[in-house]
Amino acid sequence: MEILNNLALGFSVAFTIENLMYCALGVTIGMLIGVIPGVGHLAAISMLLPLTYYVPATTALVMLAGIYYGAQYGGSTAAILLNLPGTPSSSVVCLDGYPMTKQGRAGVALFMTTIASFVGSLITVVVLAAFAPPLADFAVAFNSADYFSMMLLGLVAAAILVQGNPAKGLAAVVFGLLLGIVGTDVSTGIQRYTFGLTFLYDGLNIVAIAMGIFGVTEVMANVGKVIQVKSDQKITFRSLLPTRSDLKQSIFPMLRGTGIGTGIGILPGTGTSIGSFIAYAVEKKVSKNPEKFGKGAIEGITAPESANNAAAQSAFIPTLTLGIPGDAVMALMLGALLIHGITPGPNVISDNPDLFWGLVISFLIGNVLLLILNIPMVGLWVRLLRIPYPILYPSIILFIVIGVYSINYSDLDIMLVALFGVVGCVFLLLGFEPAPLLLGFILGPMMEENFRRAMLLSRGDLMVFLERPVSAAFFAMIAALIVWSIISAVRKKRVAVTKEF
Repeated sequence: MEILNNLALGFSVAFTIENLMYCALGVTIGMLIGVIPGVGHLAAISMLLPLTYYVPATTALVMLAGIYYGAQYGGSTAAILLNLPGTPSSSVVCLDGYPMTKQGRAGVALFMTTIASFVGSLITVVVLAAFAPPLADFAVAFNSADYFSMMLLGLVAAAILVQGNPAKGLAAVVFGLLLGIVGTDVSTGIQRYTFGLTFLYDGLNIVAIAMGIFGVTEVMANVGKVIQVKSDQKITFRSLLPTRSDLKQSIFPMLRGTGIGTGIGILPGTGTSIGSFIAYAVEKKVSKNPEKFGKGAIEGITAPESANNAAAQSAFIPTLTLGIPGDAVMALMLGALLIHGITPGPNVISDNPDLFWGLVISFLIGNVLLLILNIPMVGLWVRLLRIPYPILYPSIILFIVIGVYSINYSDLDIMLVALFGVVGCVFLLLGFEPAPLLLGFILGPMMEENFRRAMLLSRGDLMVFLERPVSAAFFAMIAALIVWSIISAVRKKRVAVTKEF
């Protein structure tokens, strides 16, 4: 009975004119950003963060979440038609989506990826509604030591599971933690690393950091790239219709992909790309005809597409229930909560039920809107691929500058964006992932606060982190992750040495 009351509350919140409007705006922008290669949902969310200052917290999250899962829908369009993934998680769709286009089946591929995205999202929303509240109730019993170790696990996982060198991931996390120290110490009132600059007394602006390392860096990384858009495919309504065989072959891959994506999305530091690749690998493994993969197999697009959308939505489970962001996008969602004075953690659901249940129902509304936007308007999205990049990228920079200036009307915020744009470019050149930096910046102050509280309650006894069963379990997971990372690195080195001989 309680679940029905909660859903009724969610419907009453989500179906307000304001939330419906911002949900539609978010999924439309997300779809647009996903279709255009080289822009990315992180840049879009960063650019629109300033807007969240002027709307309620629920409305802000509805819009930002819409951009995120909307981009997952749109990312497959360019991957199928041009062999250019709109988002990293859509890269695997290129393997079979583009061969289907060359076979004259682009319409079927676009239709089936849309359906797979919808199925993956819909099932995961049900999982979110069913399991997030009990998990939050369990986490309410956590004390400061448990919270600290849980956040530490999230940071270590984000660093180690990041693509590339885990050591670089850890370095980025530490850099983010140091940035989080800047400002006035809430316990003592002492200014830390402010260098006498009054605008740093309140700490660094999360919007400026996000816009710099994601928005500006994304533009700089694509400067000079020329993308030839040549697609002779005419997408008609008739060409969208799949055969009965296509539908039959897609049912179980979509369900398996949804299960994989949901499980992967809940884990911190994984993101949507890992789920897509695992789903593709599983389908190839279980298929009776694995040789057809890479040549236009329908399972090769439906499984990864359902997985990446499921992962995108299940990532909200640890974010909203535990306050642990799984990736940079979820860190930005936590940033939006902090902007509105809402402390992330288990109490979010109990203290702000309208926010949580309104967001859950908005996922259903947003996915239905995306279904409507995708199938009838596929021709429009194809034409959007022809926007000249010399016009697109300067426009993005202009919106970034206007957005960050509108927060405090300060020139210094624009300088911070430029500074972190340079930091993002340096990270890119050196092979560092920027996402762990943002996670460290968001979680750092909360970790410090819980560490201090744990030390006060235990009178300085560090063993409190191992004496608490929950905290000890989290530290055991951290140790297992580190050991696994070391073993993986040693194996890779042995393989490399073997190949040399």
